[in-house]
Formats: sequence, structure tokens, C-alpha cells
Amino acid sequence: MTSSSNSSRIIDRLDGVMLASSNTTRETDAVEGFGSLAQPTRLAAVRLLLSAYPASLSAGEIARRCDVPHNTMSTHLGILQRAGLIGVEKTGRSMNYRADPAGFRSLIAFLARDCCSGRPDICADIFDVTKPAPPLPMETFMTPAFNVLFLCTQNSARSIIAEALLEKVGQGRFRGYSAGSAPAQQPLPQVIERLQALGHDVTRLHSKSWDEFKRPDAPRMDFIIALCDTPSGQICPDFGGQYVTAAWPLPDPAQFSGSEVERTTLLNELYAMIRRRLEIFTSLPFESLDRMAVKARLDEIGDTNLVKP
Repeated sequence: MTSSSNSSRIIDRLDGVMLASSNTTRETDAVEGFGSLAQPTRLAAVRLLLSAYPASLSAGEIARRCDVPHNTMSTHLGILQRAGLIGVEKTGRSMNYRADPAGFRSLIAFLARDCCSGRPDICADIFDVTKPAPPLPMETFMTPAFNVLFLCTQNSARSIIAEALLEKVGQGRFRGYSAGSAPAQQPLPQVIERLQALGHDVTRLHSKSWDEFKRPDAPRMDFIIALCDTPSGQICPDFGGQYVTAAWPLPDPAQFSGSEVERTTLLNELYAMIRRRLEIFTSLPFESLDRMAVKARLDEIGDTNLVKP
């Protein structure tokens, strides 16, 4: 046997070892990826992060939305991160998590390439989602969303409407939250019904105490806006961080009287008032305003003579 043929065989064997190692790696990664999703809480967290992409969410916010303890969610997020399905970054005192679409595309590509052998008659149009995602502009990826907390004593109507509205009006640049000093058992049924009729997702809306946002793992607020008069002798707590406050006093739907048609009309007017204020708020040129200027603009928006339905 010549030396050249020996060299050729050695190279072939090395190529085979490398290919086998590559296949094993892909299989190991796929098993870890699919295994990380084979648990209800982790699956819910991944779906939540994918729906929020390209925005990120804090561990505390993910835990709250998935209704699990914060320390338990941290464990789940670590598993998803190691599987390459989410990424993490530190923002102030919070650890924010963002979905990693490339990880999901790799899992789907593994099934299509290695399990279906790339045959379109088996995998059909699955290849449409295995194409590389176009890169996000750097400013879109790096710009964080503003967190806005709406306060109202019972957190049952005005603040609930504002939270729901900001999800639509904010277009991903703002995240809305709501709370109250003495929260009701649940939001006013007529408020929830009206929001549903107007096309809002109401599944996450519920009355809650503002104490939830004083915890160390709570999302840090950029704006805190009170939608009702502060009760006599009551002081708004310190939620931590550097945030801008404002007061936008609005009529209380719980006090609406008259026929059902009249109350619905008043509720529609309140909805329009809140929407108009939020449209002005979200269109402010924050990048060119300092804190004092932003505070002044928010106070102007709260002027009842400035914004009418």
C-alpha cells in the first residue's frame, strides 16, 4: 500500500469521526432544546418571551405572568438559557430575558434536515421558518421599553383600562402595569366586558396591590401615573429607581349612574379620554427631553381642559 493511499484512508477516517461528532453534537443540542420545552412553566415562559420579542422581560415580570414564585422561575429560565432558547442581559438591578429565535430555528432545522432528510413532500412548508431571520437594526434591539405603572385606589377600572390600552397604543415601546392601594377583589365586570368588546386581551388583567411593585424582583418603573385623587392622608410609596410621576384625575366608573346605555356611553367616553392621553404621552420626543421637561409635559397631559374625548 502506498503512502498516499494510507494518507487518503486516514483523512477519510478523520472526516468520518468529525462528521459523527458533529451529528452527535446536533443531536445532543436538539435533545436539550426539546427537553427544556417539555415542562408547562418553561413552555409558557418561552411563548411569553416570543410574543414580546424583540423586547425583553425581567425575571420578576415573567414569574408574575406565569403565576409561579420568582425563585422557581429563575431555575426554569436558567434551563432555557442553557438550551440556547433565550438570552439574558442585566438592566440596572434587573436581569432581563429575551427570546433567541435562532435557537428555535436550529431545532426546526434539525427536524427538517436530519429527521425529514430535507424532503419537501414530508416537511412541506416548514422550510419557510428555517430561513435565517433578518438581523434587527441595532437601535431596535438595544432600545428598552418604558415601564409605566398606573395607580388607582381599587385598581378595578381606570388603571385597568390604561394598562390594557397601553399594550396597543405603546406598540412595543411601552409596557403597562396597574395596581392600587386598596385593590378590589376583581376589576369591574362592565370594564372587562367593554375592553373585550373593543378588542383587548383581558386574560392578564386583574386587581392587585401596589406592594407587588415594591419588591426587589419587581420591574423597575420609568413612569408612575395616578388616575384618581390620592386618598386623604395617604402617601404614595417609594417604588425604587428613578421614575417620573404624574396625576391624571379621571372620573370613577364605579360612580356612573343611569340606565345601562347611559353607563356604557360614559364608559366609552372615559376610554376615549384615557386613549387620547396615552397617544399624546407615547408620541413625546423622550430622546430630546430632560426629566423636568418630561414631568412638565405629563402634567400638561393630565390637565382635564387639555384632552377631551
